Parts: sequence; structure tokens; C-alpha cells
Amino acid sequence: MIPLLIDCDPGHDDSMAILYAARHFELRGLTTVFGNSIVENTTRNALKICELARLDIPVAGGMGAPLVGSFAPSMIHGASGLDGADLPEPKRQPVDMHAVTMMIEQAKKAQGELVLAAIGPLTNVAVALRTEPRLAHWLKCITIMGGSLDIGNAAPYAEANILKDPEAAAAVFSSDAEIYLAGLNFTRQATLDRSHAEMLRQVGGAVPETVAGMLDFYLTRNEARYGKPISPMHDPSAFVPFVRPDLVEHKPFHIQVELASPLLRGMTVADQRNVTRRPDEPEPPRANVKAGIRMDGPAATRHVIETIASYGRG
Repeated sequence: MIPLLIDCDPGHDDSMAILYAARHFELRGLTTVFGNSIVENTTRNALKICELARLDIPVAGGMGAPLVGSFAPSMIHGASGLDGADLPEPKRQPVDMHAVTMMIEQAKKAQGELVLAAIGPLTNVAVALRTEPRLAHWLKCITIMGGSLDIGNAAPYAEANILKDPEAAAAVFSSDAEIYLAGLNFTRQATLDRSHAEMLRQVGGAVPETVAGMLDFYLTRNEARYGKPISPMHDPSAFVPFVRPDLVEHKPFHIQVELASPLLRGMTVADQRNVTRRPDEPEPPRANVKAGIRMDGPAATRHVIETIASYGRG
């Protein structure tokens, strides 16, 4: 199994991603960041997910604010970041180690084998890369749920995880790390609806039934905001390519993050036609991201739901 460390801000879709990953990767731990709620809540939510699924892995709390300015939690997940979920209270505490330290230590230990999955704002990752410049080379790659090659969700052209800390995202994208991106253009190709909640409820068991409850809440919030009781399968889509590469297609792009424009701040600007080359430059900027462009959405959704259902089948 591929060794994996997840940097997250649970979060309904984060929770599904963690449960999915625990079945398909050698999960080395969870680090938490602000995002869907304050970091104290996302850390507690991560511990609750571990309690639910009996995951014996370390959880380390991380950055509570972006590199520049402040943030507003994503209320679509509720005040706790994981409203609507009947989760057990955690019996343990986070480890006495900062998320940034855990990232660096786990990557150094794995020496080129560790995949870092970043499915929240990229603040922890940016600080870790700044703290230990060799980190980019110690990692196998970073897989990110964030950004978009087309429209946004938190702003017309900006995706929520990137918009919560654009400076951090810019730092990560400009690093030497190998990066895979699951942007909105990719994650929207796989959708969750009430039939998936019902499927999990019929399987039974603590994990499937809890995830069914999460989906009920999340889909209701999505219906209130967007008019339809469906949701893109955001965070799990950052993991599926490593387990089912036959279901996806990626393409290399040079991607920059817009920082200056009030209208477009947080936009992930992908040079899709190599047009940013200056006349005096012999080559276009190197591709720094492998972005997901195609996914067999129904098959990917079915694969993830079946993985969650497996917790109820022993």
C-alpha cells in the first residue's frame, strides 16, 4: 500500500475521503487546518472520524489562520464543520506535535514514498515547505483538492480551499513538489445524491449509517444553496486516481494563483494553450501541476460508496 498523510479540515467530504483512504492506503496520520470550521473543531472532527472507524493513527493540529488576513468558515458544513453527523466522542487527544512538524518528520522517514494529500486550505503545506525546503523532494507527490480549470464555488472563479489562503497555494504551486490537482472541473464529474445515502443506510453498520447521515445533511445544505440535492464528490476525488487510475485522465499545466485582483483573487490560472511565453523566452513555463481533466464519474462514485459500505460488511 502507498503510505499517505492527509492534511484536512473535516468537513463532510473530508470525512468520506479519510474513510475511503483508510481502506486503500497505508494511512500514516491526519494533520488538520482551519477551513470548513476553526482548527479546534476540524481537529476534534478528525479525532471523531478515527473513533468511528477505529483508526489507530496520530492526529496533529495545525494552522488556525491563513498566511495573510483572516477567513470565514464554510457554513455549508454547519458551525462545527461536521453538523448532522452522529459521531462518537473521541477517547484520545491530538498528539503533542504541530501538523507542520508531523508532515516534515513523516516525509523524511518515508524518503520519497509518502503521498501528502491536502484537502483543505494549503497553509500547513506552505509553512512546511518554507520550514524544510527539502520536503518537496522527500515527498512522492502532493495530491490537492482545490482550484479549478474553469469556474469557482466560493467566488465566480475561485475554489474555496484556494481562496481561504491564496498566498499559501501560490507558494505550494511554485515549489518543486510533484503536484496532482483535483479541481472543481474534475470533482464535478462525480456526484453524490440521496440514493447513495440510502444505499449506505441499507448496508447498515456504524460507519455506513453515519456517512448516510452526513450525506443527508450535506445534500440538504447543497439543495438550499444551489437548488439541487446533489453534491460533487470533492475530496475523495483527490484519492481515486491512485487507486483506480483507469477511471481518470490528467494533463500537465503551468498553474499560477491570482493574488492581486479583488475580483479574481484565489483563481487558479492554468496556461492551457502555452500562451504566457514571452518573446525572449525559448520555452513556455514548465508545467508544475498535473490536473485532472476527465473522470468516469458514475464509476468513481460507485467505487467510493462501495468502499464506505465495506465498513458495514466486516
